[in-house]
Parts: sequence; structure tokens; C-alpha cells
Amino acid sequence: MERSKKSVGILGGMGALATVDLFEKIVLLTDAASDAEHIRVYIDNNTAVPDRTAAILHGGADPMPAMTDSLRKLEACGADCLIIGCNTAHYYLPQLQALTEVPFLNMLDISAKACRERFPGGTAAVLATTGTLSTGLYQAVLAAAEVPCLVPDEAEQAALMRVIYDGVKAGAAPETYRQELEDVLTALTARGADCFILGCTELPPAFRLLGLDAPVIDPTEELAKAAIRFCGYHVKGEP
Repeated sequence: MERSKKSVGILGGMGALATVDLFEKIVLLTDAASDAEHIRVYIDNNTAVPDRTAAILHGGADPMPAMTDSLRKLEACGADCLIIGCNTAHYYLPQLQALTEVPFLNMLDISAKACRERFPGGTAAVLATTGTLSTGLYQAVLAAAEVPCLVPDEAEQAALMRVIYDGVKAGAAPETYRQELEDVLTALTARGADCFILGCTELPPAFRLLGLDAPVIDPTEELAKAAIRFCGYHVKGEP
């Protein structure tokens, strides 16, 4: 089977575990019979990128210089497309895209379309950082895809941020944040959620580690699939 030789560059480090999760999904989802049939992937795991939520909400350090540095390094490697393993960082995607001719794949747009196709007519609850939700980015792409959505209330969002920052990012034992995460899911289901968009890239690993069984859209997985297709390869299980 003849395949193109396009490569992908990952602006990583936001966070480190989320970057590993994205790379792992690209590898596991690529229909390849040997090492030689996998995609060439360049990763800049730049953990020095300032926190995106702090920058958006509280005037924290600007992440653009560090992300631009990653962009230039991945350009120099020869990446044919670029992806960001962080939902909140997509707030800066228009600025980053303006700096390069290398196309970015937009995880949020891809996820909204996947949600519409997989859960037609369903209401999606967006689980994301306060920074991501404050930008309205997911709300906008879901509205464009005609997918009704819910977001956590103030108490639920506070609990979710503890799961993300004090739990996953801090490397805490999964059982320490199980109850808070399950309580958020239960509350949103009671308010009409039919599925959950794991709109923070720390959440797919958390769901996996906890063995949670809920109807979800995993944006990391959808982005990995899109990168595989862009590079001219096949996703396992697809025609």
C-alpha cells in the first residue's frame, strides 16, 4: 500500500502526560504492520510554556513566546502539519497559524464534528479548564456544529479544576480524585448531558486510569485520528 511520507509536529509539554497520551494514540491508532509503517512524529515537550488558564484569566505570563519557540523548532524539523496537545492553548491558535505556512489541525473543530456524528441530537457536557470555558471556544464550535451543550456550574467547575491540577497534573493517585470527578459526571447527567467532551487533555488519562465508563468524545483521540489521515495513513478500523 503506497502512502505519502507526511510528518506531524506536536507542540507538547502542556502538560507532559497529555503529550505522551497524544503521541501514544497516534501510534496505537495507526494501521501499521511494522515500525517502518508508522508516521514520522516530531515532539517538542516544552514544559516551560506558561499556564494558559492563568494567562487568559489572570494576566499571567504570556505563553506565546514559548509556543512560538516550539513552532520554529518543529518547522526546522520539517513537520508537514502541527498539532497542539492542549485544549486551552487553542485560544492562541490564530496567532500561531499567522506565524507559519505549516497548517495546524484544530482539535476543537474536529471534536465538535465527531460529537455531532457519534451522538446525533444529543447534548454534550464540556469538561474543560476554566480558561478554556471562559474563552467560549468549545461553545462556539459546538453551536456551529449544531450540538447543544452544557458546562459545569461554579462548584462543579471548581471540583473539576482540582481534579485537573491537584490530581492529574500533580501526579496524584487516581483514587484521590475519583469521587469528585464522578460527582461532576452525575450532576451533569442529571441536568441532561448525553455525552461528555473531555476538553482538557489531562482528562482522557484520568478516565482511563479510573476505568470510568461514560459516553465521551476524547479530543486527543480525535486529533490523533485527524493527524493520521492528514499524513496519508489509515486509522485502524476505518475503511
